[in-house]
Order: sequence, then structure tokens, then C-alpha cells
Amino acid sequence: MSDPKLLTTPTSPAGSRRMLLVLAHPDDETLGFGGTIARYAAEGVEVHLVTATSGQKGWVGDPERNPGEAALGRIRREELRRAAAILGVRNVYFLGHTDGELDEVDPEAIVTEIAAYIREFRPDVVLTFGHDGLYGHPDHIAICQFTTAAVVAAANPGSRFLHGFEPHQVSKLYYRAARPGYMSAYEEAFGELVMHIDGEERRSPGWQDWVITTTVNAGARWRQVWIAVRQHRSQLPFYERLQSLSDERHRYLWGTQEFYRAMSVVNGGREKETDLFAGVPAWALTAAA
Repeated sequence: MSDPKLLTTPTSPAGSRRMLLVLAHPDDETLGFGGTIARYAAEGVEVHLVTATSGQKGWVGDPERNPGEAALGRIRREELRRAAAILGVRNVYFLGHTDGELDEVDPEAIVTEIAAYIREFRPDVVLTFGHDGLYGHPDHIAICQFTTAAVVAAANPGSRFLHGFEPHQVSKLYYRAARPGYMSAYEEAFGELVMHIDGEERRSPGWQDWVITTTVNAGARWRQVWIAVRQHRSQLPFYERLQSLSDERHRYLWGTQEFYRAMSVVNGGREKETDLFAGVPAWALTAAA
């Protein structure tokens, strides 16, 4: 594995449950998955995060005050480091790809990178964006595709270039989902979620209730997530609007998160889940230790 750019000190208590998030940019972890991370980290789950880019093109402020890609990348990596520590993330790794160009990365190279981390960390559960990228973001869609492929590659003993770690079968893979009501609340707080890609306008109507398999209640952790959100100040030109939201609205934004169970080798069916580790047997946790 090439330079992993480790940002936090690794520790691996024997027998702990393990969760890996594979995302595109700094702030994805907090704005999209913060409540889930905070809840499971507080429950003793070992949470790792792989972020594909430094978000170096994601300047949302006054164009004349843009610090440039190199400086912005450093700023956003530091913001992520602080937010991750607040949420309870154990390790943060950057893959070092370019913001806004993730769908142009060589697929074999990035799938191999992600699969190598899966084999090293041996997570029970992997989280990423869904096929729609929540609101059509090409980087989010790309990381969904690459992560899904990497889950398969990590379990395949015949995968090319994956040497040094034993194959690992992830128990469950989840895509971040959101009902229409959540998308509306998010837009009220952050502004319109729209992408203009290849001459087309991309918006997300949200996921229908029957598609969503899993709802994570992290309401008790919303204040912790809000503190983490505030670390990403380079991405919050509307900070005053966010700060003025009621406690009830903050709890809704950060305390409830929804997922689609894209793959599971331990459970299935129509029954709605409230736990991402539902069905993961004790032997899986022992084997990961």
C-alpha cells in the first residue's frame, strides 16, 4: 500500500466491532454520516475513515479570497482531522486523488487502494454514498461504485495486486439514503442541492420509504455532531443560518440517518433495521480480532 497519510493514532482492541467509511471529501463524514459515526464510536465500535480527496477545489466563499488548491486542501484536511476526533473516528486516511475528478481515476488503481484498506482493517460493516450520490455529485457516485467493487475485490483471493493481507469478506455494505423530508430540511439549512453536470440539472427527490432498509437513531449525539460540523468552517458560508436553527431542527439533521442495505451476507428481508450490525454474529467479531 502506498503512503496512507495516517492522521490519527491506530489502536485495535481485540474483539471490537469495526466500521469503515469510504467517502469522497472532507466534510462528507460529518455532514452525511456524523450521527452514525458518533453513536457507534460511543458504543465502542472501532471506526475508520478513508477519504478519496482533500477537497482542494471546494472553495465556496468569496472567489477573491480563495487561498488556492494546495492551501485549501491543507485547510480541509485539518478540518477533517478535528471533526473526526470529535466524532470518535479511530483512523483517517486520504487516498490523495483530485477533488472533482474522482470519476476519472483509473478504476483498478482506486479499487485496489480501497480493497487494501478493507483487508487491513477487516471491517464488519462498510458505509459509503449511494448510486445517486445523495444529490447527483459525480465524486459521490464514483466513490459508491469504487467502494462496492472494492468490497468484492477484498474478498476475492485471486484479486490482482492485493498482497500482504488475507482476503476479507465484509458482512454488510450500506449506502447513505435520505427520505424526501430529510432532503427538504437539509436544503432549508444549507441551501439548494443541485448539480449541473454535462448540460443536465441533477436534483434528488429523496428515497421512498419502502426502499430504505435501515434508520439509525443518533439523537442523543446531535450536539456532538454539531460541534464537529462547526470544524468545517471553510464549507459553511451560511454558518449564521445554521447556528440559528432550533435544537429540534439540529436534532433532526444530525440525529437521524437512513441507509439502504446494498449487500449483506448475514441478514435480509423486508424487516426494517435500526442497527447497522444487525445479524452480524459473534464469530465474525472474533474472526476480526
